[in-house]
Amino acid sequence: MRERKRTRLIGFDYATPGAYFITTVVKDRLCVFGKIRNGTCLLNPFGQIVEEQWRWLHDQYLYLTMDEFVVMPNHVHGIINIADCPDNRSVGDGRDRSLQKIKSLSELIGAFKTTSSKRIHKSGLPAFRWQKSFYERIVRNDQELQRIQEYIHSNPLTWERDIENSRDFNVGDGRDRSLKKQSTGNRSVQDYYDKIIAPR
Repeated sequence: MRERKRTRLIGFDYATPGAYFITTVVKDRLCVFGKIRNGTCLLNPFGQIVEEQWRWLHDQYLYLTMDEFVVMPNHVHGIINIADCPDNRSVGDGRDRSLQKIKSLSELIGAFKTTSSKRIHKSGLPAFRWQKSFYERIVRNDQELQRIQEYIHSNPLTWERDIENSRDFNVGDGRDRSLKKQSTGNRSVQDYYDKIIAPR
């Protein structure tokens, strides 16, 4: 079964300081985190766990700085900022983490997925799974960062047109839709996000 197309640059060190836009999606695009109402995503207990674990990730790793993110009914958009000087931030919990080894982007998202999955399983949804891969893009400049931040912030308002909206993927028929063309726009997932980020 194919998963989301890999967009990673061959030979690039994804532990390099900088900003990365990521999207990670629930397997089969099942809407298990909440629902959209009046342009707002109302999170249920599983969605709240996901939000808490995103914040946990940034508390756990000293070199991450919080940026825009949103938990949607079946996916998460976020910006991962890997700081250049991890020892310049205060720890706050008494542990010396100034010598933390910087994890790669895949390791960081893996930690987020693993810890959120374990908590969701224990909270009453043992069949919960994330898709195996995730969409990622290296943020090139401040203008691109601003466009991504705006997209993440407004994502609940555009849910009806969102390519991750499971309505367009006939969830439950057993086939993976991670690379399916959206009928209304004939665009792949990568094309969809690239157009959002591209200069206007």
